[in-house]
Amino acid sequence: MVDARKLRRLAWIAAVVLVALLAWTASGPWRAIEGIRQAVKTEDARALSRHVDFPALRASLRPQVQDRVIRAAGVDAHSGPFSAFGVTVAAGLAGGLVDAMVTPVGLGAMMEGRKVWNRVGGVPPPTRSDTSAQPEPIPEPRLRFESFSRASATVTMDDGSELVLVLTRNGTRWRLAEIRLPD
Repeated sequence: MVDARKLRRLAWIAAVVLVALLAWTASGPWRAIEGIRQAVKTEDARALSRHVDFPALRASLRPQVQDRVIRAAGVDAHSGPFSAFGVTVAAGLAGGLVDAMVTPVGLGAMMEGRKVWNRVGGVPPPTRSDTSAQPEPIPEPRLRFESFSRASATVTMDDGSELVLVLTRNGTRWRLAEIRLPD
């Protein structure tokens, strides 16, 4: 028979493991944001892709970018048939651009393009140990939980506008799933 002392010990061990698991899960958004920061600083597309839910991110960005294109065209753009057709094509191209760029390969291409641009400009490549010369990719986000499996990190941009990064949880893993562009 199991004596009461062993049963209490097992209960305490189970409680400690549960608290540790909850703490690990609750710290996930901060760890994900820091992982994204480090991956952007070191221009590591593979590390960045571990922290991004690409299908969800594309789905969140596509309508926002298309809306921006339509707003930029203005009210007069819908006045004639050719203008309306042009706006429709531009919105479709914007959505296609989002679909192409928000992929692991697209991120890698953007970061490789940035590396080439830096080489042409004489900027030395970043190292994993010394990234102090570069600006913070996600400057001081304000993090808050929207639910048990959703958190948002609000970043104030240089012009005062706010960019919202939404992270979602799947199991104990948190990933970037949505970006709400500033108005």
